[in-house]
Amino acid sequence: MQIEFLGAAQAVTGSMHRLDTDVGSILVDCGLFQGRREESRQKNTRLPARAIHADALILTHAHIDHSGSIPTLCKRGFAGSIWATSATRDLCAYMLRDSARIQEQDARYLNEKFAHDPHYQRIEPLYDEEDAVAALGRFIGVPYHHRFEPLPGVFATFIDAGHILGSAGVIVEWRERGKHGVADRTRRVLFSGDIGRKDMPILRDPELPVPPLDAVLMESTYGNRAHGDIHSMHDDLARVVSDTVTRGGKLIVPAFAVGRTQELVYALAQLAGAGSIPEVPVFVDSPLSLNVTTVFRLHPECFDAETRAHLDTHGDPFGFPGLRFVESREESIRLNELRGPAVIIASSGMCEAGRVLHHLSRNCEDPKNTILIVGFQAQHTLGRRIVEKRPRIRVLGVERELHAHVKVMNAFSAHADKHDLRAYARACGTDAHLFLVHGEPEAQEELQAQLTSDGLQVTVPTPGAVAEV
Repeated sequence: MQIEFLGAAQAVTGSMHRLDTDVGSILVDCGLFQGRREESRQKNTRLPARAIHADALILTHAHIDHSGSIPTLCKRGFAGSIWATSATRDLCAYMLRDSARIQEQDARYLNEKFAHDPHYQRIEPLYDEEDAVAALGRFIGVPYHHRFEPLPGVFATFIDAGHILGSAGVIVEWRERGKHGVADRTRRVLFSGDIGRKDMPILRDPELPVPPLDAVLMESTYGNRAHGDIHSMHDDLARVVSDTVTRGGKLIVPAFAVGRTQELVYALAQLAGAGSIPEVPVFVDSPLSLNVTTVFRLHPECFDAETRAHLDTHGDPFGFPGLRFVESREESIRLNELRGPAVIIASSGMCEAGRVLHHLSRNCEDPKNTILIVGFQAQHTLGRRIVEKRPRIRVLGVERELHAHVKVMNAFSAHADKHDLRAYARACGTDAHLFLVHGEPEAQEELQAQLTSDGLQVTVPTPGAVAEV
C-alpha cells in the first residue's frame, strides 16, 4: 500500500492525496490551492500527472480547497468516476459552476482594469462553466454508512465529519494479496477530510473513527489552537453588530458560501428574533449562497436534533425579516451606494476572489466599518493580511489603507481545534499510522508532539512525499 501526498502537505489548501492498492489507485480530493497569486496559478494549472492518471476519485466535501480543481482534472484527462455523499454532489452542482463564473468575471475585470499596463500579464480562467458541467457528469452520490465499490474489490464508506453539509471522512478497505508466503490481509485506511466540532449549530457532531485502521490521513488546521466558547459566540456576534451599527458603519463578513454563511444567517435570525441586535438590513451578497441554502433545505438528514426541532416548530431556520439575498451583479454594485449601517456577508471566505473584494475595497478605509473574520485564513491570502491588521492591503490590484475595525471570531470555525483533533486521533487506535495533512507546519509540529506523547505513530509528510504502509 502506498500513499502519495500531492496537495495540502504542510499547507492548508489544495487537498489532494493518492492511494495505491494492488488493484488500482484512488485520488482523495482535488482542491484549489489558495495563496500567493502566481504560486496559486502555477499549482492550479499544472496538476500532477499522478492525480490525472488515478483510476477513481473520492471527494470528502464540497469546499473549493477540496473540490475546486476537479473540472481541471477532468479537462486534463482524468477518466474515472467521482464518489461523494449525496449532499456534497448537490453542493458541487452549484459550487463548481460558480467557481468557473467567478474566475471568468475576475479575469475580465482585471484584464480590463490593467489593459494599458505594458507589464501586466493577462489572466485566463482555469476552466469554464462547460468544463464544470462535464465534470459533474462523473459524480455518483452515496449516503453515509453505505458501503460502495470505487474499484473492483476495493470498498469505501462515508462517515459524518460534521464540518459542512455532506462532509465526510472516508474509510477505504480491501483484501491485500500476500506475497512470499505471507497470508492475505484486510487493509483499512481513513481519510478524515476536514473534521468538524461538537455542539455546533445546524449539523450533527462528527463521528469518531473505529479501529482497526492501518493508516489515517488527518487534518491539522487548528493543531496548535483552541477555539473560543461555542456558547458565547452569539453574544460576541451581537456585540460586534451593535458596536458597528452604533458607529453608523457597515459590517463586512467574508464567509464561505457553504457552511459559514448558513451558520451566520442562522445566528443572526436567532439574535434578531430575540431582540439582541438593533434592526439593521442584512445582505447575503452571493448567488451561490442562495443556491447552497436551498441545498441545505433539501438535506435535513444532515441536521442535528435542535435544527430539526426548529424546522418542525418554526419553519425555515435560514430566513428572517431584514434578510436579503443579492443575486445580480447590478444589485451587488448598488450596495456600494448604500447609506447607513448594514451587514454584508459575501464570499470568498479567504478574500481571494468574488464579490467580497469589491466590498472590502470600498469599505476598508473607513474607521466606522468593521471587517469580521469568522474562518481560517491561509498564509499569503488577503484574509490573513487583514487578520494581521496590516496597515496597507492590496485589494483588486490597488493598495488600500486598512482603517476599518478588524474582529476575529474563531468560535464560528467549522474545524476541530487541538483538543478535538487529539480526541479524534486517540480514537483511531495505537496501531494506526497517523499522517498530518491540511495544516501549516507550526500547527502540525505542536500536534505531532502531543500525539506522540499519547503513544501514537505520527508523521508530517512533505509535499510530494510517498509513504509505504
